[in-house]
Amino acid sequence: MTSSVLPSTFNARTGRTQGYSTATSPNTKPLLLYTAGTPNGRKVSVFLEELKEVYGLPYDVHPIDISKNVQKEPWFLALNPNGRIPVLVDRNRADFPVFETGAILLYLAHHYDTLRKFAFDRAARPDEHSEMLQWMFFAHGGIGPMQGQANHFVKFAPEDIPYAKKRYLDETKRLYGVLDMRLTGRDWLAGAGRGMYSIADMNALPWVSSHGFCGIETLDAWPNVKTWVEQAMARPAVKAGMQVP
Repeated sequence: MTSSVLPSTFNARTGRTQGYSTATSPNTKPLLLYTAGTPNGRKVSVFLEELKEVYGLPYDVHPIDISKNVQKEPWFLALNPNGRIPVLVDRNRADFPVFETGAILLYLAHHYDTLRKFAFDRAARPDEHSEMLQWMFFAHGGIGPMQGQANHFVKFAPEDIPYAKKRYLDETKRLYGVLDMRLTGRDWLAGAGRGMYSIADMNALPWVSSHGFCGIETLDAWPNVKTWVEQAMARPAVKAGMQVP
């Protein structure tokens, strides 16, 4: 399996040795994203659009019709035994497959964001790197599952279960409150000062921005979250990524 990092070069302007990802190489093959128009799928497509904007990283999209359980077919289970989208296949690294959205974001940051525009270097900025992971795991283990269950019981459950709807809506709102506390005096979830836009934000944004689907009509109760969503959604790469597939 080949390395995804090209030889380093010396930048005379900064006085630093700088490594470049294969994203900057004319020989780079497009990555392949198997996805659907869900919050989890759009976490990855947003990051891919950000990488395309900064590095010119190409990628292809293979839409998966989850309403027909395509993600349960044997060929897909060979890529992700859990039968869920999204899955990334790295054609530059012997078609290496990656599943689970948090794992995909970290993989892309490691192999393709070598200028660390969207993540924190673990060696150079260990505390900020830890903060990034903490908020990624917070969203991955909290907002996604809770809001996903709220979506199910509000929109798709075959019977009306008021307790379930209230439980998951209340927990989703509580988690929004945690985000609101974190974003007090900050622009982004991780990083010193007001923070730096990173994969920690991308990991939570598609869920929070789709709050209306589960019946949370407005973010007015969480003004810091509302501002965070608005400024993130104004980014051209976010707008493009949220339209995939």
